[in-house]
Amino acid sequence: MNTPYPWQHASWQQWQKLRERLPHAILFHGPEGIGKTAFAEACAQSLLCETPAADGHACGTCDACGWFGQYSHPDYRRVRPEILDDGESAEGEDAEAGDVKKSKSTKAPSKEIKIDQIRALSDFMNISTHRSGMRVITLYPAEALNTAAANSLLKMLEEPPPNTMFLLATNSIDRLLPTILSRCRKFALAMPGSEEALQWLQAQQVKDADSWLAEQGGAPLAALASSQAGARETLDEFLQQLAQPGVDAALKTAERLQKIPVTELVAWLQRWLYDVLSVKLSGTIRYYPRYKKELAALAARADAGALLQAIKMLNERRAIADHPLAPKLFIEDMLLDYSTLFS
Repeated sequence: MNTPYPWQHASWQQWQKLRERLPHAILFHGPEGIGKTAFAEACAQSLLCETPAADGHACGTCDACGWFGQYSHPDYRRVRPEILDDGESAEGEDAEAGDVKKSKSTKAPSKEIKIDQIRALSDFMNISTHRSGMRVITLYPAEALNTAAANSLLKMLEEPPPNTMFLLATNSIDRLLPTILSRCRKFALAMPGSEEALQWLQAQQVKDADSWLAEQGGAPLAALASSQAGARETLDEFLQQLAQPGVDAALKTAERLQKIPVTELVAWLQRWLYDVLSVKLSGTIRYYPRYKKELAALAARADAGALLQAIKMLNERRAIADHPLAPKLFIEDMLLDYSTLFS
């Protein structure tokens, strides 16, 4: 049975009030790694459950809940990139609930939601619902829609069939078409409080939970996924290079880490630069408190304006980090630009 995480109780109550007058499409949005897709699927199951509890949660025992748990409910469809087919999404957000699929073929599974996946919904929406109930579609992460798929989905959102509910989830609401945003009811899911998140991670038996949580900006599911991935040594090696920037170090690090997903390296550097700027402006550290001394030393050497510009440029790099033409050259260029901030 899909149940919200402990920090989502208030959001669930908000969802219950919304159910009294449901729109045809809801967009769950918020930071990566907080459980948006799990929440959306809990909402979907509750809509399809035949005997929901008084608080709106699915019973977990009726036929509909059994079908839902096996992803075989006739009135439910889940749309997401191929790479997530055998796991649960994110995270990041949607590495937040399981392992990412490893393709058996030589062709890498797609990270996009393609137009064929959206077109396949047409047949689903044109047949009668089981037992005259609702039909529900979850789609995540919505920012993975390619242009053609987004336009095709838009047409469905403009003229939805009766008794059809779209539940979308996104980590990056600013990356969606304004026309899609305008046709969805936005539902914000907030980051949990640090104490609540820390208690949950400790209950999952995560060692050094406070460090993992800080490094993921307070997102508990992202922290859990990182702790299970065994990336601590790689992360520390990367941060130690950032702590002592230089041309030689940049080239050697790019050589050693070229097989690490570029998106991860960009995200680590984004957080590091944010901490350097934060230390310079306010003396506070958000992501890497273990490197307080190193961050303070770098903050003293860097210009605030240059740091802001570097953060802006890194955000632009992030947009192409999923598909770098040459990962090693991408990392080299990124780290050499970083080193110039302190020369």
